Amino acid sequence: MANDREVLREIWDGKLPICFQLDQEEIMEIQQPDPFYVMVPRLSYFPLVTDKMKRHFLRYISQENADSEMWLDYNGQPLKWHYPIGFLYDLYCGSDSQLPWTLTVHFTKFPETILLRCPNKDVVEAHFMSTIKEADVLKHRGQVMSTMQKKDHNQLWLGLQNDKFDQFWAINRRLMESHGENEGFKHVPIRVYSDDGTCNQRLVSPKNNDGSRKVLQQLISELFPDKIEVKLRTHGIMIPPDTPLQWLSEHMSYPDNFLHLCVC
Repeated sequence: MANDREVLREIWDGKLPICFQLDQEEIMEIQQPDPFYVMVPRLSYFPLVTDKMKRHFLRYISQENADSEMWLDYNGQPLKWHYPIGFLYDLYCGSDSQLPWTLTVHFTKFPETILLRCPNKDVVEAHFMSTIKEADVLKHRGQVMSTMQKKDHNQLWLGLQNDKFDQFWAINRRLMESHGENEGFKHVPIRVYSDDGTCNQRLVSPKNNDGSRKVLQQLISELFPDKIEVKLRTHGIMIPPDTPLQWLSEHMSYPDNFLHLCVC
């Protein structure tokens, strides 16, 4: 893993330019608000990067909605805050990427049937830690997270929240590495999403029955036996079909330790 630190750093440093625009129906002032432009980490979550944007638009909406929960949409599609930002972009814009990514900001008509409520960042932290624990159960039977102390959990979270690579990976490398020279992971934490957002998650071994490394094309054949020329994308990258799943998991997972792959 130490030799591949540059790969991990490149993934971590990925950013997206975003243009936030307030929903026209919610503007209460004569003067139109300027769009809010910002560069955000691909690996982060929207509730962690939108505080300044929210303050920018609050002055233009009805004050009775100022304490309402803010939510975002892209072309009418509400964006689920508990998915990483880069994954959402790959899912909805991967085949037709235009930058900056223009999103609409809302303070009313929260889509209860589509989005989870997120009243504060503690909810994001709870979701993030729960997902990491799930990934550890798949990879290491939960043996890594169970040995960590509360301060280690805090370091993981603060490293992600504050975009601190060294702080985060000092702890996360224990979760990303296989235990034992020939053991590898028990299963690869992986979620594959169709273009309609449907998630396919199943137990995936990083090895074949004969002990050889399983590659991405084998996974594609298992998931989509009736389809031809299925390609998968993550972090804005079309993944070569001969890439070993173990390598993908160790280098291309999101901070929640899952591989989030989009069907192209």
